[in-house]
Amino acid sequence: MIKRTLDISEPAYLHLKHQQLLIDKKGETMAQIAIEDLGVVILQNPAIVITQAVIIACQKNNVVLIFCDERHLPYSVLLPINEGNNLHNKALKQQMGLKLPTKKRLWQQVVKRKITEQANTLKMLDKTYKPLERLAEVVKAGDPENLEAQAAQKYWKLLFGNEFRRDVELDGINSLLNYGYSIMRAMVARAIVGSGLHPTIGLHHRNQYNGLCLADDLMEPFRPWVDFKVYQMAQSDPQLQVNKASKIPLLNLLSETVLWDKQNMPLMVACHYMLANLKRAYEDNTIMLDYPKIISQRQP
Repeated sequence: MIKRTLDISEPAYLHLKHQQLLIDKKGETMAQIAIEDLGVVILQNPAIVITQAVIIACQKNNVVLIFCDERHLPYSVLLPINEGNNLHNKALKQQMGLKLPTKKRLWQQVVKRKITEQANTLKMLDKTYKPLERLAEVVKAGDPENLEAQAAQKYWKLLFGNEFRRDVELDGINSLLNYGYSIMRAMVARAIVGSGLHPTIGLHHRNQYNGLCLADDLMEPFRPWVDFKVYQMAQSDPQLQVNKASKIPLLNLLSETVLWDKQNMPLMVACHYMLANLKRAYEDNTIMLDYPKIISQRQP
């Protein structure tokens, strides 16, 4: 079942009734949605009030709650830790016990796929892409030569021009990239928790203050999908900003049709299959990580 993404940008009161999320504005119920139909809820406005009953119901149904800052950019993600798998302790031990060589080989696959997707993005936009294809072919286990960073230096100049600077603090294109990446991160984190794995224990990212290290690892190959959308929007609006209109194409990425195991399905659904496969790799201490392939706008 395709889960819905809900983006609330106005002051509202969110409360629960018969497992339905009720959205009230100015004392009147404006919308009613079954909690089980939701996948992601984005809370943008500082005047939004949400009851504990809604939060718990969302957690029990593996609904990601995303809280935004004053710039309307996602700032934090709320995920359940007790739902999704009743063998959580076993999965946690398997994650912590994953051997370093296996982690390095898995990270190699992530980096190789990310650079390949960057090359695909450039190719779809009729830009120079061969240098990135060559880098993707020589990524080693653990990426000791940091080809991920070398690819990024080439990629941003080829995509947006020599004057572009990727900076998370800047507005315009940068702020919309931040928004899109945050949505992808939340999608991956949701799938991680749903599989029974713990999002804190990463393959490469290590930060004691980051509760989503594994999500940050696994989302990397999805970044170029966001870049592609943002580039398209920037061509029609050079003064691009984060607003209701510009967010829609990025939110729609979650329901983009992808190919997984010879079947067409929404990206959010395929992501759960991807994490189920990764969990089996953890159980067997093997090297197996595959990603869905987008089959719509990014096709040659």
